[in-house]
Amino acid sequence: MIVGVITVVGLLVTRMPKAPGGLPPLPADIRLPEGASATAFTQGKGWIAVVTADDRILIFDRLTGALKQTVQIRTGG
Repeated sequence: MIVGVITVVGLLVTRMPKAPGGLPPLPADIRLPEGASATAFTQGKGWIAVVTADDRILIFDRLTGALKQTVQIRTGG
């Protein structure tokens, strides 16, 4: 049974298709607004999102690093 599991995992790892082209490179730097400090980061096609300590999500253009949108996170009830 262990050999079967190892075989299945090995086949999945070696046979999975790779993503075409991957993501474009990150910009050289991203400038956060004054006083903001990053607590989390994620990325997608064409955008980068940074979560700040003051409960905001900053959406940046992936190619230029320009701030595109700010979303205020409401906490509590």
